[in-house]
Amino acid sequence: MPVRRTTRWIPLSLLAAAALTAGVLAQAPATASPTAATASTTVSPYDDTYYQNAIGKSGAELKSALHTIIKSQSKVTYDQVWNALKDTDEDPANSANVIEVYSGKSISKSLSGGDAHDWNREHVWAKSHGDFGTATGPGTDLHHLRPEDVTVNSIRGNKDFDNGGSAVSGAPGSYTDSDSFEPRNAVKGDVARMILYMAVRYDGDDGFADLEPNDKVSNGSQPYMGRLSVLKQWSLQDPPDAFEKRRNQVIYDKYQHNRNPFIDHPEWVESIW
Repeated sequence: MPVRRTTRWIPLSLLAAAALTAGVLAQAPATASPTAATASTTVSPYDDTYYQNAIGKSGAELKSALHTIIKSQSKVTYDQVWNALKDTDEDPANSANVIEVYSGKSISKSLSGGDAHDWNREHVWAKSHGDFGTATGPGTDLHHLRPEDVTVNSIRGNKDFDNGGSAVSGAPGSYTDSDSFEPRNAVKGDVARMILYMAVRYDGDDGFADLEPNDKVSNGSQPYMGRLSVLKQWSLQDPPDAFEKRRNQVIYDKYQHNRNPFIDHPEWVESIW
C-alpha cells in the first residue's frame, strides 16, 4: 500500500525569520575574516611618523615607499663598524660580550679581529653579490653586518641561503653545502629580514648595484641573493624577537637613523614578495 505524503503548512512569518537567521549565519565567516587579518598586522609606534607614507600601500608601491623612507640615513665607515657592533649586538646577559650571529656564542668584545677564534664583521648580504666590497654604504650598513666567528664566517663565505647540507663546526644548528648556508633556527628570520632590507634600501639609485632577492643559489657576483622562497619561510618561522628589535632601535637612535621595516612590520615581506 503506498505511503501518503503529508504536507505541513508553515506560516510566512516563520519562513521569513528562518531566512533572516540563515542569512546572518552565512555572513558570519565574512565578519570574522577581517578580525583575523587585523590580528596578523603589526602596529608600530612609528606608523604615524616614520612610516606614514608607506601605511596602506602594498606590492611594488609599498617597496618604493619604503625605499624612499629608509634611504635617508647616516653612514658609518668600515672601521667604525667594529665599535658599532659592540653596541648593536651586545649580549643582554653580559655587557662585556657580543653574540655571534650564526654560532650563537657569547664572546668578549675585545676579541675582534682576524685570527682564529676571534670575531669579525660578517656581511649577511655577501659583499661580492653586487661587488660593493666594504664601501661606505652597502659595505658598511649595520642592518646586515653582524659579529661572527672568523672560521664560521669563512665557511659561510659568499654562499646564498637555503635549507640543508652538513653540520657546520662551531655553529650548532647551522648547515652548509657547496652553494648554500642554513643558519640556526633562532636567527633564520633575522637573516631573511636583513636580506630583504638590503633589497629595498639599495635600489640602484645611489651608485651601487640594484640588489634583489631571487629563488636561486650560486648567484656569484650578480647583485642577487637567494633563495627567496626559503627566506620568506624563515621570516614566518622566526618572527622578530627582543634582541632583533633592540638592535633595530639602537641603529636607528645612535648610528644610521633608519630602520629595518621588516622588523617593525614582518607582514610586509609577504606584501612585497
